[in-house]
Amino acid sequence: MQKPFTRTFSGNKHVISYIAAGGFLIVAMMFGIAIGSVRVPFMEIAAIIGSRVLHLSQADLNSMHANIVMNIRLPRVLLAGIVGASLALAGAAFQGLLRNPLADPYTLGVSSGASVGAVLVLFFQITLPFTGIFTLPLLSITAAFITIFLVLLFARSVEPSMKVETIILTGIIFSSFLGALLSLMIALSGEELRQIIGWLLGSVSMRGWSYIWIILPFFMIGGTILMMNARELNAMSFGEERAKHLGVSVERRKLAILAAGSLLTGAAVAVSGTIGFVGLVIPHFVRMLWGPNHRHLLPLSMLVGAGFLILADLTARTIIEPAELPIGVITALIGAPVFGAILVRRRMESRG
Repeated sequence: MQKPFTRTFSGNKHVISYIAAGGFLIVAMMFGIAIGSVRVPFMEIAAIIGSRVLHLSQADLNSMHANIVMNIRLPRVLLAGIVGASLALAGAAFQGLLRNPLADPYTLGVSSGASVGAVLVLFFQITLPFTGIFTLPLLSITAAFITIFLVLLFARSVEPSMKVETIILTGIIFSSFLGALLSLMIALSGEELRQIIGWLLGSVSMRGWSYIWIILPFFMIGGTILMMNARELNAMSFGEERAKHLGVSVERRKLAILAAGSLLTGAAVAVSGTIGFVGLVIPHFVRMLWGPNHRHLLPLSMLVGAGFLILADLTARTIIEPAELPIGVITALIGAPVFGAILVRRRMESRG
């Protein structure tokens, strides 16, 4: 039986972790809104947002600052936060499911598949009947689903036991192949070239509120499915056979988790382009700080991932101001060394 003191300490630890992650997100949002070519004081930001939410008079507020906050920076910060939360959630779920910290939407090829779907829409100017602005995320998500299905199918044909390393290597193979397809479309494109390249490099610039409404329903659905499967992810982290003995319907839950992760990734890629390493770095960082329990790992990864991408976007748009770097460049500069460090650490652990 667990001692009361141990339960209290564990509970306090989790409360502190949520306060820290939530505080990090709030601070990131405030800096993301405040800093730019025009600096907006924190107190004025709170007054502008508060007056809009509570429908109060804005006569005493700076109209230029109000326009910058509500129409430019706030939607950009919220979109970056939702994209970061989506990628971190998907990465945490894939890592838990495959029991490997190297698994994420980027290394499994899901991001590349979603990018192909998005670029096809831009390249051929596709519009599905009755979907309107949701054509882009729907086809991007569909391409992500197809990619993860083909990755698993190919991995099973190569090795029926479907070892984690085989799945990850298969994902990297598919990612390389899909990257070649993207390069081919870029080479064949004309006027669409600038838009496609901008999409592939990753950005949340000049998206506006409409893109938030595009990603939000998919984020809510995918996030809810993963949160509902946190207990099953904990069980499967000990192996599929152990999970079956604990009463988990492994095949059905695995399909639901992969589908939810692909849904989150496809929607994120549709609105922001390919942003790598968020799903790799953030869950790994959160797991080191606060442990592997997915009941807490998933929501904490969501909060930290959102704050991380907001700060990455802030860096991308201010480091060479007035020009902007693609946000994917910043995440890659941070994520690639971390990816290498994880590989080295795993190799040392296996030798030890």
